[in-house]
Amino acid sequence: MEAFMVVCRFKAGTEMDEVFAVVAEEQARAAELEAESRVGAIRLSLARGTVFIETFAADADEASATIHTLPMARWWDLDVFPLAAPVAPVAPGAAS
Repeated sequence: MEAFMVVCRFKAGTEMDEVFAVVAEEQARAAELEAESRVGAIRLSLARGTVFIETFAADADEASATIHTLPMARWWDLDVFPLAAPVAPVAPGAAS
């Protein structure tokens, strides 16, 4: 499995009352995905209408498909980014 960050932006014209109506359903589905080790951290930036979801999948298409199982996905445009572990810094003067 590979790690991805899925950036979910609410589409223009989204009625937030409709979004808030599915919060409990969204939380339940997110908990299921977390229990299946398909999602990790979920972070929100309400001011920017953006949700960041750490996702674990074989590839970007599978990561996107996982996010599309969430109830709120119908209101999102997705960007999927593969994640990599930080590279350890090389000490000055060290041979590379």
